Amino acid sequence: MYQSTSTGRLICLSIVLFFSVILLSFSRSVSAATAASTYKNYTVGDSLGWYDNLENPQVDYQKWVAGKDFSLGDFLIFNTDNNHSVIQTYNFTTYKLCDYEDASDNDTIQWSSADPSSTSPQPVSVSVPLLKVGITYFFSGDYDGEQCQNGQHFQINATYGLGLPPSLQSPSDNQAPAPVNPNSGDDDSAPDTLVPSNFNNPLNVSDADNESSESTSLPAFSRFIGVKLYGVMVLLGLYGILS
Repeated sequence: MYQSTSTGRLICLSIVLFFSVILLSFSRSVSAATAASTYKNYTVGDSLGWYDNLENPQVDYQKWVAGKDFSLGDFLIFNTDNNHSVIQTYNFTTYKLCDYEDASDNDTIQWSSADPSSTSPQPVSVSVPLLKVGITYFFSGDYDGEQCQNGQHFQINATYGLGLPPSLQSPSDNQAPAPVNPNSGDDDSAPDTLVPSNFNNPLNVSDADNESSESTSLPAFSRFIGVKLYGVMVLLGLYGILS
């Protein structure tokens, strides 16, 4: 009789352990899916902002990029002043030379230009949406590339993620990754970047919440399953103790 009771408890404890592992794995999967179901805003350099090493020796944009996952529809927020520019390019040569003067219109965008004549710099905040899959380069291109050469540059790799939200799609955009421009002669370059004139400010980007009702109900579903499994484990534990 004693042996039978011990065996029953062992079985119950094994079942409880099994369901605990399943619940833990399920919760982690749900957390990962929930994190991937939203668009993100990244403040470049965090509290250090967008500056070169001569002005702020602490900035290290390669270190800032490390460990971050960038996707279509995310925004990069550049907090700087009007003595620093924001240049986005898909052309590695343009990026390497820190010079956008001879860049093609279809692979480089000047989001904000510097004002060398300004004697009292004014704060500037620039919001840049990620619209193309693949490598994208950013740098400050004024003052003959001096700021770029002194650390004000970085590159990221944007993945497809959720795809572009409706507010960032052009009428001809089919949400598919664009092919590399065959005439560029540069494997690291990309084709035209079309930025809709009415794209949302990043603070208002909430298209992910409207993409699918399934993504918003997933956390609630996981909580429901968790409660059910917890109840089963408690009952099995009590049964093992009382047996």
